[in-house]
Amino acid sequence: MHEKQAPTLKKRAPMIRTQSHRQLSLADFDWPFQTKLDEENRWVKMSECIPWDELADAYYEGLSSTQGRPTKEARLVIGAVIIKHKLNLSDRETVAQIQENPYLQYFVGLPGYQREAPFVPSLFVEIRKRMGQSVFDVFYDAVIDAVDKAKQKKPASKPKAKAKLSDDDEPPPSVSDEKSESDAVEPAHQGKLILDATIAPQAIRFPTDLSLLNEARELSEQIIDRLYAKAEPKQKPRTYRRKARKGYLAIVKKKRPGAKLIGRGIKQQLQYLRRNLGHIEQLLESFPECTPLPLPRWLLHRYWVIRYVYEQQWEMYRNHTNRCDDRIVSISQPYVRPIVRGKVDKRTEFGAKLSVSLSAGGVARVDHLRWDAFHEGHDLPSQVEAYREHHGVYPEVVLGDTIYGSRDNRRYLKGRGIRFAGKPLGRPKKVTEENQAALKRLSAQRREEYLQRIPIEGKFGQGKNGYRLNYIRAKRADTSAAWINSIFLVMNLLILLKVFYWLLKKVRAGVGYRMSRLVETCVGIWRARLQQYRLNPMPEFVALASL
Repeated sequence: MHEKQAPTLKKRAPMIRTQSHRQLSLADFDWPFQTKLDEENRWVKMSECIPWDELADAYYEGLSSTQGRPTKEARLVIGAVIIKHKLNLSDRETVAQIQENPYLQYFVGLPGYQREAPFVPSLFVEIRKRMGQSVFDVFYDAVIDAVDKAKQKKPASKPKAKAKLSDDDEPPPSVSDEKSESDAVEPAHQGKLILDATIAPQAIRFPTDLSLLNEARELSEQIIDRLYAKAEPKQKPRTYRRKARKGYLAIVKKKRPGAKLIGRGIKQQLQYLRRNLGHIEQLLESFPECTPLPLPRWLLHRYWVIRYVYEQQWEMYRNHTNRCDDRIVSISQPYVRPIVRGKVDKRTEFGAKLSVSLSAGGVARVDHLRWDAFHEGHDLPSQVEAYREHHGVYPEVVLGDTIYGSRDNRRYLKGRGIRFAGKPLGRPKKVTEENQAALKRLSAQRREEYLQRIPIEGKFGQGKNGYRLNYIRAKRADTSAAWINSIFLVMNLLILLKVFYWLLKKVRAGVGYRMSRLVETCVGIWRARLQQYRLNPMPEFVALASL
């Protein structure tokens, strides 16, 4: 096998320049027009509540401060990623929107309005390569800390009566179930942890064996053309590409092709592909060893993939089966695997499987991301320990599907004093007059806790319907993981923004209450003085009485 022996240069990490990323005031933003920018704009408000310095420190991890070319500011990079996934834009459109919108330029930390693009759209690919799972773990921790600090703030407001609370006195969003921190002793267990798993489908064509073999055959023909142009043998190998294409279209254009017809088509495509792979091996023998092949890197990678595709498809065809280990469903993205979920609308999905945890504050984090199918119940111990590492205490209760309630998981939780909100294993207890009320109360509690799992399902729906979590358009495994984590980062920042708005509302209500009390006090003083004047007129009250 020939390997490309071209000399490679060591890729240096970009050089960073440490500086604070705190936002300038809106008045200091250089704006060439007469109209002032709106301080109530959503991007202005969001920029005030995001912990930029903590996010920048996480982004700069792994980058050198002395070597390499200067990189873009972390505030600009992270802000651009947030804008992209918040508005569901492409890379090019994101750069264009930042170039045209002054509020977006203020959000990404630019000192003033500029007409030039902040960077080229292709830089997004390098950004996604650089932002690994460790970077997003620090991002999640920074957002969780920001939410906790915001909840600990107690703005001055009017004292609450014991009567029914008004709308202004409601607790902050997603934190109504948390306990008060007035206890002197820190509890060993606090909060609740909600666990679930989902699939983030990739933006690939729905794979069929026939279409996959046809694509592999076309790529093999392209490889033969490139090798023949450089090798120059006596005669070009015959590929029968027109006949193969005609046979493929004769099947796929039918509305409902039968199983026998599809099987015949798969056999034909396998024979064409086997012939082409043999021609490629013969052409490769004409090139001396340790010499670079006249194939681009992406096409050489496709050649390696289509060989595995042929082996898998031939094995399934010979054994009359529809499954194999590590099955390839996309030649351009060979890391994608089919994951059977058993849902009504989508029995099989093609993408990364996520193991997600949701805290009581509404902040979700991707704990595990894998491309192969796995049992999400095995991730429960690591997710519970991650909760303890981030919050300092174990959760009081763990909410999850019945798949999380295995005997090993229940034994693990019981050993740490954590309750699993689920139906107990074994035969149900016999109902008697003595335990009827207790069993009814436990059943109602399980029902209520089952309904408390709804937020994590809503989080998945928000990501897939609002931020295209069900259509990941990245082309690499690492960039797809960064794409998925960016969507969860945006959803967590929205939780932080809601808490920020709630605090702002409470502060304004407290200021209004203090002003009303001040006005009432002043009016009371003037009324007392007027009453005193009526009872005992004095010269200094004459001017006051004339008012």
